[in-house]
Amino acid sequence: MTAAPIFEDDLVRLYRGDCRELTAWLEADVLVTDPPYGLRWRQGDLGHGTRHEGIVGDDDTSVREAALALWGDRPAVVFGSLMLPPPAGTRQVLVYRKPPGSGVRGATAGFRRDLEAVYLVGPWGSGIGGRSSTIETGWRLVGSPSGLAARSGHPHAKPLDVLATLIALHPGTVADPFCGSASTLVAARQLGRRAIGVEVTESYVATAAARLAQGCLVGFGAPA
Repeated sequence: MTAAPIFEDDLVRLYRGDCRELTAWLEADVLVTDPPYGLRWRQGDLGHGTRHEGIVGDDDTSVREAALALWGDRPAVVFGSLMLPPPAGTRQVLVYRKPPGSGVRGATAGFRRDLEAVYLVGPWGSGIGGRSSTIETGWRLVGSPSGLAARSGHPHAKPLDVLATLIALHPGTVADPFCGSASTLVAARQLGRRAIGVEVTESYVATAAARLAQGCLVGFGAPA
C-alpha cells in the first residue's frame, strides 16, 4: 500500500500506518529499528506522569518477524530483549548498555535490567578483530522530566549517539518501520543520511512529526 508521508524533507520521510501494509520503507538499503519486543511490557505510575499501558504489537514477536520477512535477506540492525530468542538469520548479538541508573524497576537478585540486545540480521561481513560488542551512550539523565523518555516522547527511545553508531555500520538509506518518536530518523538526518520511518500509533506519529519539524534544534543524544 502507498500513502502520502506525514512529514517529508530533503532527507527524511515519515509515514503513519502499519509497516506490514505500507511499502515505502522497503525502498531502503539498511534496516535500523526498535520493534515491539514481545514482552507484553507495561509501566505503572512512577509519580511524574510516566504510566504506560503498553506498546502496540508487543504481545509476542510476530509483528517483528512479519516485518523482517518483508525486509528479506538484507542487512538489518534490530533491538530486542535478551530474554527472548533472536530473530532468524541473526549473525551477531551486540549489547546496548543503558545509561547509569536505568533498569531499576524489576531488578532481580540485585541486578538491574540495564542491557538490551542488538541483533545484526542478514548478510553482514565477517573477519578478524573489530570493536567491542557492547555499545554505550553518553546520556546520563534517566527517569525524570529531563530524561530521554520524557524529552523524546516515547518510553523506549534510544539515544542518538547509539543510533548513530549503528546507522554508520552500513551505507545508504535507512529504514525504521517502528520509528516511535523518530529517533532513528533524527540520527540519520544528523549524519546526512536519507531515512524512511513508519509508525502505527497516532500519538507517536504526531510527536515524531513535531520533532522532525524542529530540525537541528532537536537532539536528545548524549548531553553532558
